[in-house]
Amino acid sequence: MPHHKDAIKRLKQNEKRRAHNRHYRSRMRNQIKRVRAAIEEGNVEVAQTELRTAMSVIHRNASKGVIHRNAAARRISRLNKAVKKLAVGA
Repeated sequence: MPHHKDAIKRLKQNEKRRAHNRHYRSRMRNQIKRVRAAIEEGNVEVAQTELRTAMSVIHRNASKGVIHRNAAARRISRLNKAVKKLAVGA
């Protein structure tokens, strides 16, 4: 446990940020799972709508600093590629 006043404050800030980041990260992961589930089912329309939502959530997380912007771009690119592959195959 920290003993200095500033270290105690830093600990509180870190806990708060961690909870905040966990919330946004889990929301992002759940949305990605929805896109992947729609792809597994072969449902093009649902996959495309879920992809739009996922892209929005991922961009928001990158802008908040929850994930790196390159990581966000990579995730979006891979999801988009998978949905397009599904759409072409259908």
